[in-house]
Amino acid sequence: MAPSNRVAVEPASGRFEALRDAVVAGGGSIVDVADAEALVWADPSRAAELTAHLHDGIGWVSLPFAGIENYATSLDTRRVWTAAKGVYARPVAEHALMLAMAGLRGMSTFGRASTWSAPEGHNLVDGRITIFGAGGITTELIGLLAGFGCEITIVRRRPDPVPGAARVVAFDDRVEACAGADAVVLALALTPETRHCIGAAELDAMPDHAWLVNVGRGGHVDQQALLGALDGASIGGAALDVTDPEPLPVGHPLWSHPRVLITPHIANTPEMGVPLHAAHVRRNTMRWLAGDELEGVVDADLGY
Repeated sequence: MAPSNRVAVEPASGRFEALRDAVVAGGGSIVDVADAEALVWADPSRAAELTAHLHDGIGWVSLPFAGIENYATSLDTRRVWTAAKGVYARPVAEHALMLAMAGLRGMSTFGRASTWSAPEGHNLVDGRITIFGAGGITTELIGLLAGFGCEITIVRRRPDPVPGAARVVAFDDRVEACAGADAVVLALALTPETRHCIGAAELDAMPDHAWLVNVGRGGHVDQQALLGALDGASIGGAALDVTDPEPLPVGHPLWSHPRVLITPHIANTPEMGVPLHAAHVRRNTMRWLAGDELEGVVDADLGY
């Protein structure tokens, strides 16, 4: 039997009108969640409420972000789950490039200076960049880096080839992949395997001018190890769009550290993200009704 076009968008707030419009544009009909066969969960800040909205009639659940760690306890194998994998890749990749260039070019120093300061900085051109993850953000970032002539190393779960990368290594070889890198960029999913994938060993392997750029999740980095590396000047610095905890508390030493640049998880702002998310929902609604494979299907066992 063909899937029903009955789709709920929850929470039912007026600010998610773009997602309701996207469902309708994709051929769906907006209904109450009790009558729905598909559920578009719209508000990432209310992940804990999702389970209460699920019932046996719902066959597809659409999640709003690429990262789904906040929904891990809700996942099951009885229905199809999708996440916004790759949907926000372009703006996040652009932000990662900006952070890498700002770090390497000394903006942590110059941005705080109140007097004319001594020169510092390293080129991104012809640099060596190591990227953790091989999803949409990495694909976009490789494209942005193409004009800089960078040598790119990818760290991923399996060392399958990635277009544009000089080499790909398995996750267990990540320490070696950090050695010699001018910048290490984190753009991967947060799972039990990837939590604290950047710790003392990885930081020690990085050159003393290298910058760590995190646009993934704060939990990827052992923050005490990072503070130790920063205080000891064993790396050039850290440019962080995500932290652990998040929001980063007032007075936390990362805020005032001279080797740190922080942006408040804005690599993808609502203004950037809502149109991209809406287009994703429209496409998947069309695919759902046609019985086609959906975009961004989640592996409930792997957690991404």
